Amino acid sequence: MNRETIVWCVFWSVFVLVSAIDYYVTSHRKGGVTVKEALRWTGVWIGLALSFGAFIYFVHPRGHELAMPYIAGYLTEYSLSVDNLFVFILIFSLMGVKEVAQPKLIKLGIYLSIVLRVIFILFGIALLHTFHWLIYGFGALLVWTAWKMMTADEDESVHPENNILAKIASRFFPVHAEPQETKKLFTRFEGKLCITPLFLVFLVIGSTDVLFAVDSIPAIMGISQDPFVVLTSNIFAVLGLNSLFFAIRGIMGLFKFLKHGVSVILFFIGAKMIAGVYTPIEEWFKDHTSVSLLVIVAVLAASIVLSIWHDRTSAQPKPAE
Repeated sequence: MNRETIVWCVFWSVFVLVSAIDYYVTSHRKGGVTVKEALRWTGVWIGLALSFGAFIYFVHPRGHELAMPYIAGYLTEYSLSVDNLFVFILIFSLMGVKEVAQPKLIKLGIYLSIVLRVIFILFGIALLHTFHWLIYGFGALLVWTAWKMMTADEDESVHPENNILAKIASRFFPVHAEPQETKKLFTRFEGKLCITPLFLVFLVIGSTDVLFAVDSIPAIMGISQDPFVVLTSNIFAVLGLNSLFFAIRGIMGLFKFLKHGVSVILFFIGAKMIAGVYTPIEEWFKDHTSVSLLVIVAVLAASIVLSIWHDRTSAQPKPAE
């Protein structure tokens, strides 16, 4: 067994183990999730993902070449996943989903996101190998997405009542309101198979997963087009998001400017992809892979520091006049 096969085996083993642990912990939880507990689990999953980057560096045959793009891709995709969770929080609020039913919907959303990303990754890599010029179109898409993200209102893109999938489902299947404590997506009422309101929520979440997958794949393609880097960084970015969801919900103030940071990162990656039409620039970024990582880390750190500073200054009482 060569070293590359060993790395793949370790990756899939970690993926199965993390998924099983996360599923067991969230499924057998009796009480609510505290912010402290959610942050502790989030730290474990982040540490595991970054440790895998070190594992790539020392074990993979091309570890020195792939480790930095992996970490840069992971941080970018993780940031996009955080933004995705903000949308989930808003959807739950608008559609009246109780806290007891939220973990199951988050888990289903994560599994769906993994499936969609794998499909889009394989499709995207095949397209770029056949039509390399599409990378400039992906770059333009990222620049447009960055502008839209920077200028959009917080809830501009979330209108559950107008979701086409939810409308179609409710038209073809009767909807029966089960108590959310049952966490059922389907039920039977008077001998008929019915969908529950939670199923409609899942459809809304699924449609947002598609939109975020469309944005995230060009982003990682702008960092690396190596299938190993693209796949592993994406999957690690969505693992453990269940605990991150509860952490974010409890410390929203720390992420006030994260959306702006993510938009800057997307703009940087998109502009780099477009600038690659000039071969010397493309070659320079290939020879200096650490530059992208440094930019991503600096922007994320700045957005979190600004968020903390804003949260503290806004919480201070204004002096009486």
